[in-house]
Amino acid sequence: MLMNDGEAPGIRLATPADAAAVARIHMDARAAAMPFLPVAQSRPHNEVTRWVEDVVLTECRVWVYAQGDEVLGYAALEGDMLEHLYLRPDVRRRGIGTLLLDTVKRHSPGGLSLWVFQENADARAFYERHGFAVVEATDGRDNMERLPDFLMRWTPGG
Repeated sequence: MLMNDGEAPGIRLATPADAAAVARIHMDARAAAMPFLPVAQSRPHNEVTRWVEDVVLTECRVWVYAQGDEVLGYAALEGDMLEHLYLRPDVRRRGIGTLLLDTVKRHSPGGLSLWVFQENADARAFYERHGFAVVEATDGRDNMERLPDFLMRWTPGG
């Protein structure tokens, strides 16, 4: 069921007022799902909030899934690249990630790409279930974390 603005119930475009909640979700989701990330790269909440305000919300189209005033997840799209899709760890496996991904797909008629760490088996499986395929593997030398990753791609109808 789509709402008047064409999005599923609970999904709306993010606003600057969502920055702190998006930052908290980003930090908590990465800590819970990717314990292999380098600890030295962790940042305090206020720095991540500034990054969300100054980079994510200005360079990407960002959707949040909210129940009332509470943001439970977000997805950020830059061009045809899904830069981020994260949920609060306590709401995983309830269909929220699928709703956010479906929203991004509707706004990506030519297809969608994303990077995922090779070690993040849960995320890889999620994206594969939703029609993404690995198109490139790297040794990680070009990402900030220096961890091997995959470029995955979804093409409508393909």
